[in-house]
Amino acid sequence: MDGRLVRLRQGDFGQKTEYPADPLELAREMEAAGIKRLHMVDLDGARDGKPVHLPLLAKIAGHTRLTIDYGGGLRSMAALRQVWDAGAALFSVGSVAVKAPDEFRAWVERFGAEKFLVGADVRNRQLAVHGWKEQTGLDVLEFIERVNALGVQKFSVTDIAHDGELNGPSLELYRSIRERFPDVELTASGGVSEPADFETLRDLGCAGVIVGKAFFEGLIPMKFFSVYSKA
Repeated sequence: MDGRLVRLRQGDFGQKTEYPADPLELAREMEAAGIKRLHMVDLDGARDGKPVHLPLLAKIAGHTRLTIDYGGGLRSMAALRQVWDAGAALFSVGSVAVKAPDEFRAWVERFGAEKFLVGADVRNRQLAVHGWKEQTGLDVLEFIERVNALGVQKFSVTDIAHDGELNGPSLELYRSIRERFPDVELTASGGVSEPADFETLRDLGCAGVIVGKAFFEGLIPMKFFSVYSKA
């Protein structure tokens, strides 16, 4: 946000924590440590409805070999093209896939299902969109089934109640998704607070873990991430 690294608590722009690291320098440190993947969220873009930090994306993509999935403000085909041209390898999208399925289908047909990491942000197992402010009533399993039918295999699922709380991941939620959809690539997000959480989520069959606050607060060292990024 505003060119600086921040974390929000449960998606609330009013509960923001800023971190002093320079985004590009931190990305370089991650790469040097062996990390391969970067999850980048354009919070200003999410708020404004269009990508804002394209120059920063281009800078990180141009000065590292990190695989970047980029989200925030991706609400049009033009925005996807801008993000792709700036160096993102994957589009991290959520609200459009929920609220405008026909438009999302056109995106998939244009760019390919493999280019999308679809985010399902849930509260009481139901999807919330537009910065988690709007509750949809759509069940997460129903949503994954609908999107998976388009050929999309990559999903990130965040239990909003766990986001930024460092209270452990939503294991029952992820277990139910893995049981219903054993072939999707499920990335867990929210609540990770210690290295043991990685082991638990891997044992559940998760393909990846998005970690923010636990890293920035020093609860999980960078060298630990580098071990799992090679898996």
